Amino acid sequence: MDLPRRRFAGAAAGLFLAGPVVAQMTDRPIRLVVGFPPGGGLDIVTRVIAQNMTPHLNQTVIVDNKPGGDGIISAEAVAKSAPDGRTLYVGSASAFIATPLLRGGAVSYDPFKDFTPISQLGLFTLIWVAAPSMPVSNLAEFVAYVRARPGQLNYASASSTGRLAAIQLLAQHKLDMKHIPYKGDTPGLTDLMGDRVHLMVTTVATARGFVKEGKMRPLMLQRESRTPVLPDVPTGKEAGAVIRISPWSGLFGPANMPPAVVDRVNQALRAAVSGKEVRDRFEQMGFEPAVTTPQEMAAIHRKEYEVFRTAIQEDGIKFD
Repeated sequence: MDLPRRRFAGAAAGLFLAGPVVAQMTDRPIRLVVGFPPGGGLDIVTRVIAQNMTPHLNQTVIVDNKPGGDGIISAEAVAKSAPDGRTLYVGSASAFIATPLLRGGAVSYDPFKDFTPISQLGLFTLIWVAAPSMPVSNLAEFVAYVRARPGQLNYASASSTGRLAAIQLLAQHKLDMKHIPYKGDTPGLTDLMGDRVHLMVTTVATARGFVKEGKMRPLMLQRESRTPVLPDVPTGKEAGAVIRISPWSGLFGPANMPPAVVDRVNQALRAAVSGKEVRDRFEQMGFEPAVTTPQEMAAIHRKEYEVFRTAIQEDGIKFD
């Protein structure tokens, strides 16, 4: 069944089946689909959430990694799923904003029409890290080093959001670096530590341990204030860079999920992240949890979409 017909059928069913659907949700596990491999920031946060949602739903919540296509494969799989609450999507700015804007021809789903917003999960802290062999200790030194070697150095990305953030920095300082794509943060950081790539934009959740061990050089954070996890790393503002995107994540289901099912999942998520232990774990990852209503998540999605679209147009950004 194509997506328009499925949306119509789901809407009709949702009018009178919400009660039975909620009652039947407990007979199989709930899958939280993640569009990136295990080990990255989104995967790590999702596993904490899944573990802590399980007791509040009285059913198992598992993480289902479906990497590939910068989130396209996972998003398409969820869009085609039944709207019964058993298959949910841990969406990010990459799959729901950057990828549709920059790779429109490769995306078969509509990020607004084909999904049901449930809640925002929170904000990741992006970090710009350089290879250990780079003779730089801050952003200014990095800019000077790269500028003196146009086209000779490269940068890695594992998502459209990370690549867009890197491009914004390069555009502001008129730097020429080659792009190397990766399917996940972990292989990109492995090559960074092996001096095969020179720069990567990733999350504090993924890179914090390597930074603390001195295996890569931190340049700046995408954050309003410094994080206690890496207190010596300056913010973009402190470093002299302006990055206009927010690396958010949110929980979505297929289009036309019954409101009662949405509410059940939203309440379980709210309870799962309310404990001090969970929030302390998130703080150590540089992740700021922010559970919202479905309506608030929808508004955040629309607003951030426009921020990305404006940044892409003003900076003349295109992906090959």
